Amino acid sequence: MKKLVLLNFGKKVREERLKRQLSQEELAEKAGVHRTYIGMIERAEKNITLTNIERIALALEIEISQLF
Repeated sequence: MKKLVLLNFGKKVREERLKRQLSQEELAEKAGVHRTYIGMIERAEKNITLTNIERIALALEIEISQLF
């Protein structure tokens, strides 16, 4: 069973990405991660590291705390 924290985090990443009208590939490019990684995060399939949380927040131009 997927952990609630991963589900909630993935949902928030997706919401923020869509607000900015970015594709998963565009967000991945801005964050410097592989395009499939964003999808895996949004589907709660990856336990993301703090470093990558920071990269995604910077790419979305938001504070890290806004992803939680």
